[in-house]
Amino acid sequence: MSTLLKNVTNCIWHAFDSLQNNEVVHKSKLKVLTANIGTLLDLYGVEKGLDHFRSSQELTFDEFRYYLQHEVFSSLPKTVTLPVVREYEKKISEVCWFVCRKSLLSRDKPVFGDDSVFKLFRIFCLLADLVQDSEESSRYVVVLQPSEAGIVAEQLVLCLGLRWDAADWEALGSSIGHFKWAAFLAVLEAKYCCDHQHAEALVEAVDEIYDVFIEDIIKKGYLYKRGYLLPTMREYWCVLQPCALTYYKSSAQREQCGRVAIDEYCSVEAAPSAGDGKLQRFQLVTPERTFEFATQDHKSRLQWVSALRQGETRARLQSEVRARLAAEAQAQELAELSKKDSKKLEELKNAQAELERLLQEETQAKKDEEIVRALQARVLTEEWEKREELERLQEEQNRMLEEERLKRKQFEMLQAEKEAQFKEAERRLKELEEEKQRLDAELRAAQEKISQTEHNALALHVQLRDYPIFRNGERARRAISFVPTTKSSSDTLIDVKAIRHLKVLDDDSL
Repeated sequence: MSTLLKNVTNCIWHAFDSLQNNEVVHKSKLKVLTANIGTLLDLYGVEKGLDHFRSSQELTFDEFRYYLQHEVFSSLPKTVTLPVVREYEKKISEVCWFVCRKSLLSRDKPVFGDDSVFKLFRIFCLLADLVQDSEESSRYVVVLQPSEAGIVAEQLVLCLGLRWDAADWEALGSSIGHFKWAAFLAVLEAKYCCDHQHAEALVEAVDEIYDVFIEDIIKKGYLYKRGYLLPTMREYWCVLQPCALTYYKSSAQREQCGRVAIDEYCSVEAAPSAGDGKLQRFQLVTPERTFEFATQDHKSRLQWVSALRQGETRARLQSEVRARLAAEAQAQELAELSKKDSKKLEELKNAQAELERLLQEETQAKKDEEIVRALQARVLTEEWEKREELERLQEEQNRMLEEERLKRKQFEMLQAEKEAQFKEAERRLKELEEEKQRLDAELRAAQEKISQTEHNALALHVQLRDYPIFRNGERARRAISFVPTTKSSSDTLIDVKAIRHLKVLDDDSL
């Protein structure tokens, strides 16, 4: 219910302002205030959502008001009767006053009692506006226009039986400008009530303007009412509001005896005199039944009839206002639905355009697909031809590979044979090398023997030359003489070779 939140926003701001520190309030404090407001509205557990609302542990007034609107007041029924709304406003105002009363009651010379100050506070919050502070744009203040503050002050002065000076108020209002709560209360107490000695008169004056501004009371006083079962006239204290006529046993208004609802279908008519001539009667006709009331004089009856007709008119106006508000709400809903429908229509148009675009793309894609399929068919035919050619080449390659494999096998066999021959040749070469080494060794040995033999032969030759050879005891000089002196060196070399050969033969024979 946005109307209820709007009517109590100023009270909630004063409670928030008394809790705030540097324009923010910790969630733990706001949870207590939210829980109390929810309990008054028969909503429980609404404060738990604050733990998950925003990431910070502190909230500004805008954030707290947003939470109240969407998490607390939005849970109330859309259609609530006016008395219920007024009761909600009163209870929420009392809770907010309990939070901020200490700071709002603080002043040097108090004149009004605490209850009267609370009633003036409700009047101030009802008429004031929540605006941004001129000094700090991020901060809110609740201020009362000078003209509206003048209306309250005028009503208070008139209720006290004093004379109202409009020119003086205009000068005061122009000097002060917008009235905050402290300035509003200070002006009422210091300027208009400080010289008034009767505290009861102040209380009655505040109650009277409270009834006018808050309770919206049109008229109140004693009336006679005919009973429903017993047709006797009994006196009651009656309070007339735009929507109801409530009657009590006394003016204290503590024990309610009944309530007559007044709407646009009610009417007020003059009742025939009963013959006694003491009471001036009139009737209040409702769709359910007819109520008969009476006053002691004709003037009072005219005043009450006029007040009841005024209440009837105001009830009709309120009914029209409610109907207009309902119509506006319905129109707003229809506008929202129309907006949603327009949005959906726009979305559908966009979707249709998108579908048409997709259809065109699909058609083009099909054409492209046909082209691609034709190309694929041609490519497939070429691929089959290439595949056949590849298969033929593969067969030829396999045949060539087979031939190559046979050739390689023959080559491997030939290579193995060559390797065997090579190994045999290596072995034979090794044997020949070993044989050569052996022959070389034998040759060296033979050469050594030949050298030794030559040496021995040379020695022997020398001995044979130097020593005579005896034969049968004779000196063989003649044998030496037979050796020709003309023997050349070559003949001597031949003899030496022959000796070497003989020596070799002798060694082999050994």
